[in-house]
Amino acid sequence: MNKTIFSLLLLSLLSMGSRAQTVTDIDGNVYNTIAIGTQLWMKENLKVTHYNNGLPIPNITNDNTWSLLTTGARAYYNNDSLNFSATYGAIYNWYAVPNLCPANWHVPVDNDWIVLRMYLGGTNVAGGKMKSVTGWNFPNMGATNSSGFTGLPGGDRYDSGPFNYMGFFGHWWSSTANGGSLRWAMLLTYDTTLATTYYFNVNSGFAVRCICDIATSLPQLNPASNYFELFPNPATDKIVIKSQDHKAIKIELYSLLGELLLQKEINTPETETDISALPPGMYMLKAIGDGWTEQQKFMKE
Repeated sequence: MNKTIFSLLLLSLLSMGSRAQTVTDIDGNVYNTIAIGTQLWMKENLKVTHYNNGLPIPNITNDNTWSLLTTGARAYYNNDSLNFSATYGAIYNWYAVPNLCPANWHVPVDNDWIVLRMYLGGTNVAGGKMKSVTGWNFPNMGATNSSGFTGLPGGDRYDSGPFNYMGFFGHWWSSTANGGSLRWAMLLTYDTTLATTYYFNVNSGFAVRCICDIATSLPQLNPASNYFELFPNPATDKIVIKSQDHKAIKIELYSLLGELLLQKEINTPETETDISALPPGMYMLKAIGDGWTEQQKFMKE
């Protein structure tokens, strides 16, 4: 297959590649995703009103009722879903957390947040790279959103019921316990570049982001390979695939959600492949040779 024919094939698969960059919850809400290092995150906060088994998540508006809950619930800042849901998503207590994310996705454990912070340069600077450049109160210290995480200051709900800190803080649950009624959550603030985790009562109300199971289990970028090379990585409009043993190989291109985007036979030692039609994001290339199979991730910028 020559380069022109392959480019036409790739263009015909563009809509499939675009779907690979989104995920849909049980209510039909569609979320953009962002690849950050070896992780694939939702780029927006959850809005879902049903658990992933189809049961409804109660919307609790009364402060006292919220404070006494021992089961899952949702809310909206100032009980105003009309003005806050679309941008900031819903607020959930921790009891709702285990059953919120779509299939093949999960609420991050504390270690997922740690991996994200370390990839972005550590606790002291990662917050600036995670914060949206708009929506925060002054001074929105160091905000660049260079990671694409697009963290917004949706505030929170105290475990006693009142809403607080819209514009100042963004909180996101983890599923990790800290003993008793305490659970870890990620915190971004308007006046620092910190990305830190603190522990909070299970009746606190925070936003939720989901992280993909499949992406976090895939190989690291640029692993040692005995059979083929893939470069450049990250790439913009093309990748080069070089067979180490100079024999024909078969390649398969996947989204990080595991969706097969294309297959191709390579019959020359080195082949240039046009990827300009693919949406930006992370992909996985599997190469299959005579008696061997290897895979590498690559980033399309």
